[in-house]
Amino acid sequence: MGTLININLDHGDPVMYESYWRKMGNMCDITFDGYESLSYFANGMSLCWFLESKLEEEIRRLHNVVGNAIVDDYYVVIGNGSSQLIMAALYALSPTNQPHPINVVAAAPFYSSYPEMTDFERSELHKWAGDARNYDKDEPYIEFITSPNNPDGVIREPVVNGDQGKLIHDLAYYWPQYTAITSPVNHDVMLFTVSKCTGHAGSRIGWALVKDKEVARKMIKFMEISTIGVSKEAQLRAAKILGVISDSCVNPTLDNFFEYGQSLLTDRWQRLRQVVKANDLFVLQKYPL
Repeated sequence: MGTLININLDHGDPVMYESYWRKMGNMCDITFDGYESLSYFANGMSLCWFLESKLEEEIRRLHNVVGNAIVDDYYVVIGNGSSQLIMAALYALSPTNQPHPINVVAAAPFYSSYPEMTDFERSELHKWAGDARNYDKDEPYIEFITSPNNPDGVIREPVVNGDQGKLIHDLAYYWPQYTAITSPVNHDVMLFTVSKCTGHAGSRIGWALVKDKEVARKMIKFMEISTIGVSKEAQLRAAKILGVISDSCVNPTLDNFFEYGQSLLTDRWQRLRQVVKANDLFVLQKYPL
């Protein structure tokens, strides 16, 4: 009998990109001296006072190279992964003058952590209200739009379309290895994360592109109260990695990261389909939907 392999369907872990980063050798190496990163404050002039200027530069550069998001006239807010930014966005978008918490919805199937994140602190600002397709209340609401969607990969648009809605676009997977980049998006609040873009989930770096200054300021305040910013070492490592990815897209002598990732995912998907086809335990959706 062959060796049995356990597949954990509870969560994903992007270690599949390790093979690419091993090939890149020391291109992402970075060192820190003992006297560095002592201050709470970063060295830039950003509204986000703990955002390292080099990371902001590389975030804007990568979006321009890939063409997946508009960055001009947007504020960059950095967070400890997109998970913290989700909660910061909920805080920033929730009205403080309402008699009851604002409803938060997402169209099913949705990212399984949205309900828990929304209600975790039992805040009087917001509460989970379920599937956006069933939401019919004539009152303010917040809707998560995850595109491509987690878990099914479908490109999503807002569902409720009410005139009192505030939208959070979770674009963690809007990168070329996961989907075709058809145009740069320019939504009010857009969330991205290093874990899905580069595979470096352990660095815990995410960022938001925010159009409105006051919303960005409130998100930054949430970050300040909860963690007093984001690790500078993690930020500078992320900046180095994002820079290498941008270089790989424009320098033909380098192995393009997104093309490598797309090839890797295609191979894994084909092998998964073969396994599923050979047994009657599972069924996979047919794409495109």
